Amino acid sequence: MAITTTDHSVPHTSTVPANAGQKVELFVREHDSTPSGPPANRKAVLMLHGRSVPVLAGYDLQHTSYGWAKAIAQAGYDVFMMDLQGSGRSPRPRMEDPCNVNPSQQAAVTPPLSGPRTASYPFVLTNSQSDQDELSTVVEYICNKRNVSKVAFIGWSAAAFAMGPYAIKNPGKVESLFLLGPIFPPLGPSNPPILPVPGFPTHVLTRTSIEQALAMKCANQHEPGMVDVVWSALMDNDPIGRDWGKLLPSGQPAGASRFRNFVTWGWNNTTAGQGGVLGGSVPALIVHGEHDQTANTTPPSSNPALDFHVPALYDAITGPHKLLVTVKCAGHSMPWESQHKNLHNLSKHWLKHTKVDGKTQGMFEMDENGNISPAP
Repeated sequence: MAITTTDHSVPHTSTVPANAGQKVELFVREHDSTPSGPPANRKAVLMLHGRSVPVLAGYDLQHTSYGWAKAIAQAGYDVFMMDLQGSGRSPRPRMEDPCNVNPSQQAAVTPPLSGPRTASYPFVLTNSQSDQDELSTVVEYICNKRNVSKVAFIGWSAAAFAMGPYAIKNPGKVESLFLLGPIFPPLGPSNPPILPVPGFPTHVLTRTSIEQALAMKCANQHEPGMVDVVWSALMDNDPIGRDWGKLLPSGQPAGASRFRNFVTWGWNNTTAGQGGVLGGSVPALIVHGEHDQTANTTPPSSNPALDFHVPALYDAITGPHKLLVTVKCAGHSMPWESQHKNLHNLSKHWLKHTKVDGKTQGMFEMDENGNISPAP
């Protein structure tokens, strides 16, 4: 089935403190293969990135079978991917200044700084409210442009901080919720701090960071060469960061992938269960790898805001239509791992049926062949 790809610039009035009130354009890519016919037959899906990986490197990886968004589009959906401010191809206010990088990471900028320097914007960049505001703008854009009333959500990692609370507040806009490796602090804060929060706007990933993310915990967890594939995709989405870092023997800079520093609240045991929305009017599927130590803090953190636990989210959801799937031989970076095709198939089945193994509730395991069985 032919796919039409369109990049959109979605107008938005920023609520990020660094550029609050300014008109910005949010980057959204669309892969559409929906058949012609009445608009009522169209089904829209919105995919949101996590904390450190921009949306195209996560969902639209241009390498063999790894394009998750295209796999869903081929199944007959109109798929949208968005970058929040501070990530990928959306605006990144105050992130062009190397002095605004996390002081512990400033060796990765260019020219390499002799030591930590004072940030020109000494605050955390984005927050839970600004992320949800941008998500809301894109949902409304999709609904209006494609004449749909609801959008199915797919979120990876820290996307849960925006998609979960948004779905609870706007259940009439969300068809279903698919969360991969969701970051969930069961005892995290419910209320916002005074904004902007002192700190710095920018973190960076290095190539070593990707090597660590793709460290294998089981045989054949990912295919050879994936570090290079992923790093290339990250550099394609950061025209400033790819010129940062020390020079390599080739004469090229090592590069750094910039991502926003953000502060979160409103996503915990209490808020996730509000009104029985999740698992109620919004069916929820939670998926995580058995070796995911990013979304499952090991050992537990003494800071409740940084102590994450995926099964706790399943327990916190109060509606009955909820499922949890633990994927064998997989970690937090499943879209880049050998289990990616099974992940694609699971998401397509969910979007069509909102069931797993014919069930609407329960905990399951998925093996390396994609077979699903009840969790022991």
